[in-house]
Amino acid sequence: MTNMKEVNFPKPSYEEWKEASIKALKGKPFESLFTKTIEGITIEPLYTMEDLLNTLDGKLDAQANTVREMRSEGAFAIAQAAYADCIDEYISELKNSVSFGNQYLMIDQAGFEWSEEALKKLAGLLNDHPFFIRTADPEILNVFDFIENKEAKGFVLSNEHCQINGFQNVRKVSANIIDAHYKGANAVQELAIALAIASERMEKAADFNQLENQFFAAFSVDTQFFMEIAKLRAFRILWKAFTKAYGIENPKPVKIYAETSLRRFSKLDPYVNLLRAGNEAFTAAIGGADLLTVHPHNIITKPTSQSVRIARNVGLVIREESHVTKIEDPSGGAYYIESLTHDLAKEAWEKFVEIEAMGGYTQYVESGRLEKELEETMTKRLLEVETRKTILVGTNDFADANEEASVETFYKVQRLAEPFEGLRRTMKDAKIKAAILPFGDLKKIKPRIDFATGVLATAGMISNVIEPTSDIEKAKEWLKNSKEDYVIFCATDEDTLNAIPVLLEEKPASIILDVAGKFDTDWHTKGLNGYLYKGQNMIRKLKNIAETLKEVQR
Repeated sequence: MTNMKEVNFPKPSYEEWKEASIKALKGKPFESLFTKTIEGITIEPLYTMEDLLNTLDGKLDAQANTVREMRSEGAFAIAQAAYADCIDEYISELKNSVSFGNQYLMIDQAGFEWSEEALKKLAGLLNDHPFFIRTADPEILNVFDFIENKEAKGFVLSNEHCQINGFQNVRKVSANIIDAHYKGANAVQELAIALAIASERMEKAADFNQLENQFFAAFSVDTQFFMEIAKLRAFRILWKAFTKAYGIENPKPVKIYAETSLRRFSKLDPYVNLLRAGNEAFTAAIGGADLLTVHPHNIITKPTSQSVRIARNVGLVIREESHVTKIEDPSGGAYYIESLTHDLAKEAWEKFVEIEAMGGYTQYVESGRLEKELEETMTKRLLEVETRKTILVGTNDFADANEEASVETFYKVQRLAEPFEGLRRTMKDAKIKAAILPFGDLKKIKPRIDFATGVLATAGMISNVIEPTSDIEKAKEWLKNSKEDYVIFCATDEDTLNAIPVLLEEKPASIILDVAGKFDTDWHTKGLNGYLYKGQNMIRKLKNIAETLKEVQR
């Protein structure tokens, strides 16, 4: 038997790989393998050491080393929020969370009236445990009047500079990017905004050392696995470049708080949110977050003690069992991620310089420029979801037609699933009876039947799939006598072109008829409503069905 150690495989060149790829594409252009992200970065089909060294001018080690220098040693800490209906229960839940593995008491629930007695109870906990205060309720900050331990360790996340004196171990100067994230910001925008906020905070600090010891950045981590890893790594590179502008050659590692993003969370099929949160938490761990919050899968409607426990255990399993935290920079050296890290850092720095040239972060906000840019990005994100270019499992694809979206909202943020949740309520009120009329060989048309059924399911519409027929007279008779409101005709292109003119001759005016597929015809002048096809804006399409039905029924 040949000694396997002596077997060598020739290393193919990029051109050889490209040539093989073109053959496999069978006529499609090679450029179809390139993808443009919402950040404007082109994702290539293959990354090589040679390309990466050219991109980084041969300084791959320098980039990787910078990421490691700016990263704290050890594993991330878990900061899991507690939820309750009253203050006493809330404080009890916070206390219990520590015994279940929580390392930082997360104060993240507004709406309570914090009396002096309640603040003293909370202060008793904060005396003995590290904490992370993240709330828009200014009253909660009065807790510092009752914390006796001046060495207490914690973070305070606020959009404003917090006047908290006498607590040197409390980081209270932050670049909070979470709000921008939910308004649609992409990774480049988030990084640039973080630097712009840090720059403004620096102007208010007595010196850089004061800022450095109190500063941290707060990011939401989305499901875009590699991009989000690169985002956290890029911020460490940008931080070192930022500190160098102030004459600091050896800055301390910058602290990063990360939380799982709710931007893709849905009220529909909420257990899919577990997968999203797990993906995002693992991303944050690999990217190098120092502090992590994993949101419960049902936080949008209202979390339970069980869902909070599951979320906390996601972080604990990653921290204690994945071994990913035992590696200083798990993704370091990966050509793809190193390339993304470089691209994000480069683009974000250019955007930061642009913001500074405008007069800084405050001027950027007050001019309306930030809001306009975020609105444009969010519009792109929503369009990708509505056209199903971006898939939200259980919401805009693979949906359960029988499920009803809750109207209750416990944790309000802007989410990409909201248009489809609203669509379900609209279609439920419309009470549309829908059917799918298959015509021809079932094997050939089943993909179109499944597509149409899936589209209707996203709107909570249960399809009545008629027995397939190849007899145009039977199809015409069924349509003529049908009591359905909305019918989708599914056939091959050839059969569709032959059958639709015949069906339209006797289609009842009370029935809305669509065709699965996209055709360049004048059928709409003869009574056809339209077409159902891949890449279509499904929100717009299905809402139009409801509006058309109202007109028909008048």
